Amino acid sequence: MQGTRLEKIARLIQKELSELFRAETAKTRGTIVSVSSVRVSPDLSIARVYLSVFPSDQGTAVVKNVNDNEKTVRYNLAQRVRFQLRRTPELVFYLDDSLDYIEHIDQLLQADKDSRTTPSETDN
Repeated sequence: MQGTRLEKIARLIQKELSELFRAETAKTRGTIVSVSSVRVSPDLSIARVYLSVFPSDQGTAVVKNVNDNEKTVRYNLAQRVRFQLRRTPELVFYLDDSLDYIEHIDQLLQADKDSRTTPSETDN
């Protein structure tokens, strides 16, 4: 049961933070920030938030900026979840680079596929 409760709280935080970031990034054109996942500690004191940033070259700067303004983000989140949570956990933001990793693997697989088809085509 404890796991189910943590998952519900993580989904709530993810949903509300996604809305906060969507509203903020609507003001700045060209950058999209999405919350890919949230992991909450068992005592609900810390929430690790993984952000996916597009374009990816601005990812580290965006995450650093969000971490610098963590108190403001936490306050805004607390205003949104004040009826669901008694205490809002501390937020720690990380860059989720899994999409870049997947893209890199796709490029490697495509390069391997291209290198395998090229010699067979020249043999014919």
